[in-house]
Amino acid sequence: MKIDLNADLGEGSGSDRQLLQLVSSANIACGFHAGDAQTMLQSVRWAKEFGVAIGAHPSFPDRENFGRTAMQLPPETVYAQVVYQVGALKSLAESEGERLAHVKPHGMLYNQAAADATLADAIARAVKAVDSQLILVGLANSELIKAGAHYGLTTREEVFADRGYQRNGSLVPRGQPGALIESEEGAIAQTLNMVQQGQVQSVSGEWVKVNAQTVCLHGDGEHALLFAQRLRDVFAAGQISVTSA
Repeated sequence: MKIDLNADLGEGSGSDRQLLQLVSSANIACGFHAGDAQTMLQSVRWAKEFGVAIGAHPSFPDRENFGRTAMQLPPETVYAQVVYQVGALKSLAESEGERLAHVKPHGMLYNQAAADATLADAIARAVKAVDSQLILVGLANSELIKAGAHYGLTTREEVFADRGYQRNGSLVPRGQPGALIESEEGAIAQTLNMVQQGQVQSVSGEWVKVNAQTVCLHGDGEHALLFAQRLRDVFAAGQISVTSA
């Protein structure tokens, strides 16, 4: 059994370089919610150093609230903004002799696209326009995964180690009870259930089927590095290889 382990980078955390030694894919902020040209280039160089797959992490234009503000933008606006962000990181990666491997939207853009087919379509169309070989990463069972398949993109369905799930398979919104799993043991158990059993228990008790192809590890938590190492150890014990391939 194998699993991809991804983390969001270039967002101001001081542990990015260490985290890159524990994950197989990196989602690099493209300037709209965090980061800038310098941090993007540094993240690319670190990912190259440790052989980690390089991905773009585009967002709504919302640095003030870290990309977590809900927005209703015209589809063509979203299309242009995603092309702009992904294209910028693609150029930086190529300048270092690397290739961009995937795209994973950030924050509210990600969450809205999970349920909004029109928004998901704009994102998938933009990714294909930049490079039809890019992998589109989205929430398992979401509209974004469906849109990616519609445009002939390779998709990768994502699950979250430390986020609570609702009965429809969506994430519990941040700020609501159960949104974050505070217990390391609880997060480990949830991750193994998703990867090995293909299911996750919602905050209301129902079991939801998920196709876990990549696990998101939040790199900005207080104990992110320790949790990442613990997760790697648990995967190794279960003979689950961590790879982006």
